[in-house]
Amino acid sequence: MVEGISNKEMWEIIGYIKISPIRLKTLKSLKSNFLMPSEIAKMTGFRTTQISNTLQDLKDKNLVMCMNESAHKGRIYQNTELGLAILEILNE
Repeated sequence: MVEGISNKEMWEIIGYIKISPIRLKTLKSLKSNFLMPSEIAKMTGFRTTQISNTLQDLKDKNLVMCMNESAHKGRIYQNTELGLAILEILNE
């Protein structure tokens, strides 16, 4: 488990991810990559605006982080430690 996250919180996050195919595919696409929303959109088949909204939701839950927050275009995202831990659990 991840430090500072209870077992209950972890399972709530897993449910939050599993209920939404776009959240799950977005998180999986970032597994070991640094990607822009447009790249994730191409990989997943969702629209870039959907991916951008999903990334904001995932960022709010501390599952992904933006590496260049001040950029207006070309923002690059990656999974956080929590995001990677969730993926590990989901792949078991």
